[in-house]
Amino acid sequence: MSIRARAWVRMLAVGGIVVALDQAAKAAVIAAMAPGERTELALGFELVRVGNSGIAFGLLDDGSDALVLAITLAALALVVVWFAFDISRPGQWLGVGLLVGGAAGNLIDRLRLDAVTDFFDPPFWPAFNLADVSITAGVLVIAWVAFTAPVEPEPGVR
Repeated sequence: MSIRARAWVRMLAVGGIVVALDQAAKAAVIAAMAPGERTELALGFELVRVGNSGIAFGLLDDGSDALVLAITLAALALVVVWFAFDISRPGQWLGVGLLVGGAAGNLIDRLRLDAVTDFFDPPFWPAFNLADVSITAGVLVIAWVAFTAPVEPEPGVR
């Protein structure tokens, strides 16, 4: 298998694992908690079931579903196209897989439930979910790879 094909397989595998874990966690929260229900954890953290129909931090939470969907799909498409054209950086598949998996997990909620299910609520920060963590980690990995990986492609990548 070529290095290019291996990068795609790895990226898609990471994305698939993220979607599976995210959807399983959200299903468990939905099954166990009523909307708005809160459970105290430790150090001010709470487990809560909330729906976010907007984007990050509840922005665009005013019923503009088509705009939110368009922004999500456009951003996801840009990341995948960028990956396809710049696949040579070692480890880039991991960051893109995390980002794509997280975006897909939240997109599934948006299409199925008209809102993303958030459930982890730390003090002084909006509630979030595993997909949000994955998106954030993906962006950090992509930035790390972009600024630290060698510019020359791996052997065998053209």
